[in-house]
Amino acid sequence: MPAYHDPLYPDPAASEGPAFSGLFSRRVLLVLLALGVLWAVLRSAARSADLDPDAQARTVTPRGDLAQDEQTTIEIFERASPSVVGIQTARLTRERRLFFSRTLEVPEGVGSGFLWDDRGHVVTNYHVVQHADTADVILEGGASYPARLVGVAPDRDLAVLAIDAPRSELTPLPIGTSADLRVGQKVFAIGNPFGLEHSLSTGVISALGREIRSVTGFPIRGVIQTDAAINPGNSGGPLLDSAGRLIGVNTAIQSPSGASAGIGFAVPVDLVNAVVPRILREGHAERAGLGVLLGPDDWARQVGLRGAVIERVLDGGAAAEAGLLPAVSDGRGGVRLGDVIVGLEGQEVGGREDLYRLLSEHGVGDRVTLSVVSGGHGMGEIREVEVELIALSGR
Repeated sequence: MPAYHDPLYPDPAASEGPAFSGLFSRRVLLVLLALGVLWAVLRSAARSADLDPDAQARTVTPRGDLAQDEQTTIEIFERASPSVVGIQTARLTRERRLFFSRTLEVPEGVGSGFLWDDRGHVVTNYHVVQHADTADVILEGGASYPARLVGVAPDRDLAVLAIDAPRSELTPLPIGTSADLRVGQKVFAIGNPFGLEHSLSTGVISALGREIRSVTGFPIRGVIQTDAAINPGNSGGPLLDSAGRLIGVNTAIQSPSGASAGIGFAVPVDLVNAVVPRILREGHAERAGLGVLLGPDDWARQVGLRGAVIERVLDGGAAAEAGLLPAVSDGRGGVRLGDVIVGLEGQEVGGREDLYRLLSEHGVGDRVTLSVVSGGHGMGEIREVEVELIALSGR
């Protein structure tokens, strides 16, 4: 008996869908292909329209004279640049193998410096060479010389190196003074920021009398603040005035990112000019002082005086040996002044910053003459006191 089966009628949608979909996809591909060909043709035509077979180099427009300000900047750089050096430091490390060991020189960092004299002495920051085992000094022309460490003044962030180079290659920078600087003066910084040799940046003196901390934690006073770009690698390089004279040593920046933020600091040249000769003579430059703690300048001004007020005399110090007297309580919550220093070696002391600055120009063991007013009376008699400066310790 024949078997009958229900005929299978395919669902119209099921049978027609795939055929329709495939046809649509092919049409889309053809359209896209046609559009691609059209775009290529149009692009080629556009390029052809842009081409000019007769194109020639443009005629150069004469520059004309440089502005006076530009000429001055160029002259300063060209005069000072041969005196500025790069400093490449390295650490020595031992590599041990199974049967032998060897010493490797690992690059530590880069910094800047400048020629102090024609005998090969180079000044830089102490922190540039602080952790180095070796250092090379690179002159403007690219010649490199191994450096010897002459001495350091960590509290001032200064160091002196020495190289053996022909005197014809050793042109020292002219020295200026930081005593008469004015806010707003133009300044010029030359150095090796990020290892980019002999880079120039310009700016102005933004402020004077700033205080920063050295790597030892000791305050460096009278620091110059500038907006000339100072970056890592500029450390130890010179800050120059518009006469091309050294007025500071670029030392630090204030920046959350570690790059220039327009706030740079330089050790003032008067401090440098006092410390470097001591390093050259003795190999070091200890901080010299009187063995006193100084009070606020306001205490002196309240009685009509300008000077550095002695708040405390430390046992065994120069001031104690000379019999200088500190301020004491007046029993009513106020202060009765003792001795007020109004001069040092004939130079006026208008406050404690003046005294710090003048003392920084002297070394341990120097005998200096102080001008002192006693008793806190503005019209008091000035007496001269000779003291021998002592080495200071601590922060």
